[in-house]
Amino acid sequence: MKNYNDFTEQKISKLFWQYALPAIIGTTVNTLYNIIDGIFIGHWIGKEALSAAGLILPVMTIAAAIGLLVGVGSASRISIFLGQKAQDKAERIIGSSFVLTLLLSGITLGLLLIFIDPLLYIVGASEVTHVYAKQFLQIFLPGSLFLTLSFNYANMMRACGYPLKAMLIILSTVIANIILAPIFIRVFDWGMRGAALATTLAMMLSFILVMIHFTSKKSLVRLRLKNLRLDKESILSILSIGMSPFAMQVATSVVVVFINWQLNSYAPLSHISGDDAIAAYSNANRLITLIVMIVIGINQGMQPIVGYNYGAKNYDRVKETFFYAVKTATIITGVGFLLGMCIPDVLVSAFTPDKEMIELSSTALRSITALFILLGFQMVTTSFFQCIGMAKVSIILSLSRQVLILLPMLYILPLFLGLNGVWLAPPISDLLASILAYFTLYWYFKSVKKRHGHTA
Repeated sequence: MKNYNDFTEQKISKLFWQYALPAIIGTTVNTLYNIIDGIFIGHWIGKEALSAAGLILPVMTIAAAIGLLVGVGSASRISIFLGQKAQDKAERIIGSSFVLTLLLSGITLGLLLIFIDPLLYIVGASEVTHVYAKQFLQIFLPGSLFLTLSFNYANMMRACGYPLKAMLIILSTVIANIILAPIFIRVFDWGMRGAALATTLAMMLSFILVMIHFTSKKSLVRLRLKNLRLDKESILSILSIGMSPFAMQVATSVVVVFINWQLNSYAPLSHISGDDAIAAYSNANRLITLIVMIVIGINQGMQPIVGYNYGAKNYDRVKETFFYAVKTATIITGVGFLLGMCIPDVLVSAFTPDKEMIELSSTALRSITALFILLGFQMVTTSFFQCIGMAKVSIILSLSRQVLILLPMLYILPLFLGLNGVWLAPPISDLLASILAYFTLYWYFKSVKKRHGHTA
């Protein structure tokens, strides 16, 4: 969609899905990689390897966080600049983001590789799971640079008016991973290294395809050699918006590490090994993360519409888009709630044939999704403030759920409820964070209406 009048004239629901559907596919790709790997690892390598795959999620999340920091910040600014008819500024963002990604990812991935052994013990690895986790990360971490760059530019591709093309690129990489993973794991018997290599090659394909687009003369906004530099104004504008989703991802890593610690501490009191409890949590978390990433995709579908109309001062369309996104996200999290309550055993059995592991994973999934329906509203509200440039508010709302509320709950509840307290901490956090988001949104609409006479 290259006619930017559509942002101000086309029906919101139709415009929303033109951007949301490709964005959903884009945001879920990393989770789909993890689910695919989890299915093959759990059935063909074993539950110890499955536990290791769960342990490395915080490390993988940190690597992906750079993609959110630069990619979401860049896409948000590009949408606003295009709404202001400032194409030159949009192209400077595209160039600066490439150099910034290389710099930040290079430093981050280098440090992770250097300290990989102590890092794995910090996240909760045992002597058994450490071996599997290290085998995976030694291949995945260098290759994740391609994931970060492709994620960034897929976001920017959507913001520039090519949502369908971005979706097709992401889909092609998922298909590549589905084809390569069983070959490398099962046929070649490369185990965890095979799973990591399949994911890395799929990410390389995605990177190549997005670069072909942005260096093409047919692209509306191009990656130009003159803009491959660290432009101070562009970098500050990228980081100011991208800091919120970045903080959320880093917070997610911290939370998962703390959960692993608590599982290692309290699972033995219920006569369950720490490795088994971590594997059960990772099974549930894969499915939960898929729903969360769909909501993030909804947020990214909302972002260019809200950003453009906010820049163009079309505040009624900003408000309409926000409430449509809230309704859609709530339906998605409501489906997640129903699945978690009604058929948790069916869902987690995809990852393991072990009956005891299925039972433990089902308990985790059912508990964690108890108030999951509230999460859609909380996440869309958080993203809304990011879209309109209120990065500080967005960061506070992001951290409220992931750190300010959840971490204390993870510490306090197990003192009284043991292992069940670990499972129940997330839904209580969802409830309290949603209440905070509601009052913050109420304050915003009330203050804007008082100042300007409109409510967006």
